[in-house]
Amino acid sequence: MWKVKPPVEFPMETRYRPILESLVPPDPMSQFHLRRGSPEEEFPDLSRNSTWMGRILTPAMYRRQFNRCTNSGVIFDDVIRQGLEAPGECSAPVSVGCLAGDAQSYILFCDFFDRVIEAYHKHKITSETPESDFNYDNLKGGDDLDRSYAVRCEVSIVRGVEDFCFPTHCSRGERRQLFTLARGALHRLQEQLSGQLHLLEELNQEQQRELKPNLPSSTQQRIGVARDWPDARAVWLSQNGSLVVWVNIDDHLRLVSTRDDANITEAFKCICINLQKLEAYYREFRHPFTWKQQLGWVTSSPADVGTGLRISVDLKLQHLPKHKRIQDVLKRLRVHMDETESPALYRVSNAATFGLSEVVLTQQLVDGAKLLIAMEKRLEANGDIDELVPTQK
Repeated sequence: MWKVKPPVEFPMETRYRPILESLVPPDPMSQFHLRRGSPEEEFPDLSRNSTWMGRILTPAMYRRQFNRCTNSGVIFDDVIRQGLEAPGECSAPVSVGCLAGDAQSYILFCDFFDRVIEAYHKHKITSETPESDFNYDNLKGGDDLDRSYAVRCEVSIVRGVEDFCFPTHCSRGERRQLFTLARGALHRLQEQLSGQLHLLEELNQEQQRELKPNLPSSTQQRIGVARDWPDARAVWLSQNGSLVVWVNIDDHLRLVSTRDDANITEAFKCICINLQKLEAYYREFRHPFTWKQQLGWVTSSPADVGTGLRISVDLKLQHLPKHKRIQDVLKRLRVHMDETESPALYRVSNAATFGLSEVVLTQQLVDGAKLLIAMEKRLEANGDIDELVPTQK
């Protein structure tokens, strides 16, 4: 029995159908001469799949996508491969279970992607353009978290580059062109923020210990993200340590600002300022960041559409994680809480990137972290937290 009942006809499919029909020849698979069976024969076994892909995909939906192919050669089986290679666990947070091979995938397979995005982010896709706000002065209270509890924070943002396939599908030549673009943009950035670009293979042992670059997982290797590793993969480090830019790792670009004083405001400010500078440079190079009207900024993962923004703060919590209402509290705050390598240290991060502006998402995380600290203090004093539990957001 399907956990998510599909509608008879998905509205976004109707809206995009003229575009879809203009993009796709009658039988694009004939161009590749692939030996495939019918949609019924090729439908994957999803009986033990715990991803949103596994919950949403039906034989009828699979049949509708079956003979579609983007201009760069992405077919629907490429999109769902991640969820088949990593089907997830029932006890873990539900992952999207799919990756776009290129930006066109979000249009061509919108029948599927729109429903995954709405389920994961818990926000309805409309015809309105998503709001964007990089005015860091609008953020309140991100610089005064209680340091007895807040240990460290990190703000990161991902971007895809227009006219290039995403990592699961990009060619060796494309990846090297992306590296050349990044090198040019980061060289321009160095005029205002001193730093240095390093190929991953050139990092010395001290830099590797500091950055802790993750080796590709077996899943990343199987789905093509780590193809030709570490060719054209690089990292840019600012001299003052405020910014790290990863190139061609799991997305085209990922900017990361980490602070040991848990000052979310300063980390967010660093990301906003430098991202907008890089965006201007890429636009000058005639390769702007990828934007879709109904979705906002898009990258390879539907989990990052909208803003691509991730904010996390490490909190010392002894009592709250054991409380019977903790999962309800986290759901109401729209945040995740994950264990770290250190005992009693938990990483709190935003659950969604779509539907709200960058400032509002960051403000939610700041307010949520402060509330969790207040609850921890109440429990330390043997008090009750029921009156502190927020209403559903």
